[in-house]
Amino acid sequence: MQLPSHPPSSLPSTDIRTADTSRTPPRLNTFLSQLQPNPETVVLLLAVLVGLGAGVGVVLFRFLIHRMHGLMFGDVSSTLSIWGHWTLALIPLLGGLAIGLLRWWIKDFGPGLATLIEVVQGSRDVLLLNPVIKMVTASISLGSGASLGPEGPSVEIGAYFSLLLGQALRVSQERRKLLLSAGAAAGLAAGFNAPIAGVFFALEVILGTTFVASTASVVLLAAVVSAWIAQIGLGSQPAFALPAYEVRSLLELPLYVGLGLLASLVSLIYVRGLRLSQRCFQGKVNGFRWLAKIPQPLHPVIGGACLGLVALKLPQILGVGYETVEAMLQDVQFPLQLVVALLVVKLILTAVSFGSGFVGGVFAPALFLGASLGSIYSKVLALSLPMLHEYMASPPAYAMVGMAAVLAGSVRAPLTAILLLFELTHDYRIVLPLMAAVGLSIWLVEYLHPQVVIDNTTKPEPAETDPEEPAAPAITVAEAMQTAPFKLAGEVLLLAAAQQLMARRVHGALVVEADEQLVGILTLQDINRSMLRAKTEAEVQAQLSLPIRTLCTTKLVYAYPEEPLSEAISRMTTRGLQQLPVVLRDQPQQVVGLLSQSDIVLAEDIARSREILQRHYPGKLEPALVAELESVGLERIDLEDVQSIKIPLSQFGIQSLESKASEFQEQPIEEQPVEVSTVRKTAE
Repeated sequence: MQLPSHPPSSLPSTDIRTADTSRTPPRLNTFLSQLQPNPETVVLLLAVLVGLGAGVGVVLFRFLIHRMHGLMFGDVSSTLSIWGHWTLALIPLLGGLAIGLLRWWIKDFGPGLATLIEVVQGSRDVLLLNPVIKMVTASISLGSGASLGPEGPSVEIGAYFSLLLGQALRVSQERRKLLLSAGAAAGLAAGFNAPIAGVFFALEVILGTTFVASTASVVLLAAVVSAWIAQIGLGSQPAFALPAYEVRSLLELPLYVGLGLLASLVSLIYVRGLRLSQRCFQGKVNGFRWLAKIPQPLHPVIGGACLGLVALKLPQILGVGYETVEAMLQDVQFPLQLVVALLVVKLILTAVSFGSGFVGGVFAPALFLGASLGSIYSKVLALSLPMLHEYMASPPAYAMVGMAAVLAGSVRAPLTAILLLFELTHDYRIVLPLMAAVGLSIWLVEYLHPQVVIDNTTKPEPAETDPEEPAAPAITVAEAMQTAPFKLAGEVLLLAAAQQLMARRVHGALVVEADEQLVGILTLQDINRSMLRAKTEAEVQAQLSLPIRTLCTTKLVYAYPEEPLSEAISRMTTRGLQQLPVVLRDQPQQVVGLLSQSDIVLAEDIARSREILQRHYPGKLEPALVAELESVGLERIDLEDVQSIKIPLSQFGIQSLESKASEFQEQPIEEQPVEVSTVRKTAE
């Protein structure tokens, strides 16, 4: 009997697909497997390749933006200008129309950076065309005047290339995450010509608390190579021509603290504005529900029309806006009312561009807002407190510090913001004001709204579900933990415990008393440390004769069966733990299981497989069958465990065995339930 080996052809295609491990390994992967070079050499080689790919991708991306901008605001604009100045408003509208048509044709422009991190954690693949689609759509958006920036797509281009390289070489999940961080760092380094800031962006935003010292070398190498390629293709000048910072008095430092306070408020409004704009275009906000009735491909047209109409009065808000930022940094005298208008309008139209579906990043608008805020702050201080004029630096200094403070509060990456401005100015004297403003800004943002971050804002909101349809439950610790972990009695001697751990090939054991009360955890590392402390043979023998209750780790971090698995993972990650004992919340000494990293991976894979099966094969698995299989447990299921489980042949898409009888030279028989073991043997 032959089981169906492929899903129905009616299944929808997806942009992120599960990796197919049955494919023939690529030639490069086969070559490396035969050569078997040093693993560290391979990682450094991959870092160089990621840097080269990201650098070339960013150079090509900037070239496309330049050509698209010249086409839209040069050729097209001059052609339309014969009908009057008002035709400037048509340029963003045409760009929105192009993006809308592409969205109607392609449907999805590919995941953003936050989703790419989830892709790595889920061991899924990205499509080869994803970086090309992102590059083209972002070039059209920015070239036609969308109020977004190029750095976000630059980071994603580097991240895409690194993931595609990891897919080609079939590297492990840990290596894929390392390559992702290297690609993101390379993209930011090439975008700003600031490799150090790129490195710290990857360490802060992507790796977080999970990076180790060896990781930094890989990320740094990729960032340096990418910045080098970008300098060859785009020139060695930094993103901004910044003036020299002038220190007039240390008494000025408290003024930067006030700027940091205002920057935190602007950051919060900026991030919440992006989220609000998304919700408005999805029809989830009262007064804007009519937008949900308009087809999504037309949303960029609406956004482009808004941009074009406002640009007739304030053309500075169009596009990336670096020319306006650089003018502020060069102390070009803008009227105070104009700078205030630019700050407010840029904030609103960036949210409109983002929510309507234009493709671009949120770094450049944050820098624009920060420069405007710093300029306003300096002008207001000079007008309201003229006695401070002799102690104050020039307005460009406040604009520079404002850029870093708003950027840090928006992306939650303070070190990245500080080092970015330091790399752009090459002046260590600005570090102290930067630290004062950025430190206060990030602290207030975290204190006021710890959950609102730019990384979550760039992720599309999940679609609304039918309230009558049950939501997929979160994985609990009880579903993932080992229910029968290896235990050792507290009176067992260290020598016997070491022999049992090595014989069972396990990392550690729970130490319990006779009444099953938890005492602690004993690991091989505990045993090794105990033995290494002994200086003489007599001390070694004394250590081996000690009961393990005196040597095990007793200050434990616990997990509870009913809590979400994500909370336990956060606890393990924060403290760098490999396993957690699971105890009852009201009886912390009553151990009920053990949760390890491998258990977490298994539980997440099972949940993901169940979700995929339910999505693509709705109703194919009987609830009774699923319940009976789950009752066996998440450990290894032998054939003897499922001998009594009956599965109708229709569950496998087989209506009758009669059509298959000739293949086995058997007589036709009527359909009847068969055992799982029979199905497996026949399928083989």
